[in-house]
Amino acid sequence: MKMKYTKLGKTELTVSRICMGCMGFGNAATGQHSWTVNEVETRGIIKHGLDLGINFYDTAIAYQNGTSEQYVGRALRDCAKRDDYVIATKFTPRTQDEIDAGVSGQKHIENYLDQSLRNLGTDYVDLYIYHMWDYHTPMEEIMEGLHNAVKAGKARYIGISNCFAWQLAKANFYAREHGLTEFVSVQGHYNLIAREEEREMAPFCKDQNIAMTPYSALAGGRLSKRPGETSKRLEQDAYAKFKYDATAEADGKIIARVAELADDRGVSMTEISLAWLLTKVTAPVVGATKLSHVDGAAKAVELELTQDEIDYLEELYVPHALVGVMAQNGKQKAGNVV
Repeated sequence: MKMKYTKLGKTELTVSRICMGCMGFGNAATGQHSWTVNEVETRGIIKHGLDLGINFYDTAIAYQNGTSEQYVGRALRDCAKRDDYVIATKFTPRTQDEIDAGVSGQKHIENYLDQSLRNLGTDYVDLYIYHMWDYHTPMEEIMEGLHNAVKAGKARYIGISNCFAWQLAKANFYAREHGLTEFVSVQGHYNLIAREEEREMAPFCKDQNIAMTPYSALAGGRLSKRPGETSKRLEQDAYAKFKYDATAEADGKIIARVAELADDRGVSMTEISLAWLLTKVTAPVVGATKLSHVDGAAKAVELELTQDEIDYLEELYVPHALVGVMAQNGKQKAGNVV
């Protein structure tokens, strides 16, 4: 397997075409998910990813109450030199307690980034991501707080996740007008059975040279497994069930085509699903809780689909209602982070 690399949008960051998603790492006894892997397993998976040329790692302060950042930070420090990997982490909106206490958006970002840096054991992150739009904090405060983080050398670049194209445009045009740092990447919900990003976000990002690094690249494992196959995450990930169960019948027809093409090409469903996504985005965020997950993701980079195969995979898609954070339409719900 030979990894491929690209620039992250307008930045000088060279990233692998696969970004390892680290939501599956962390103490399973604390936090949102019960299916995460421990620190020893985390270290093995990250080392395997580095060995296969994956240099891009994405975590968040909200993942398992910060233990994902801690596990990931220690593993990367022990297995690689700081200049040899790109680390992204994310911060969530202000809490109600912060709002009541008068903590500004700028101070919130400073506090959260400092804690993430402590968790990761590093002086800076390469990409600091606004995890979801904060409808209770002025956008101007967020953009100024993120600009301050870049000026202080604590973040090299900034990205955004779980937003609408108009929000990204509004924020970046405000930053441009006021000499502030602009978002260089967007991490949205995008895969073969969730293609709503193609309406507005994808064309906007193409026009503005903003990198797309989507999460849920395999739809919580649905795009990598045949009917009847299961996993601990498929059984226990209630949030993924919330996102996909309602459209399971329509999605199943597309998943069947993934399996069919995988058989025809003699590859895994993971490779087919990610090879398709790699024709659309800079670097999909692919979660891994087993070494085999890393292998499948890395192999996908080498697989080239024909236009006929791409059309065949896309043909049956029907519009989906927005789910998860995006469906809340400004009514943020605590606890659901991706």
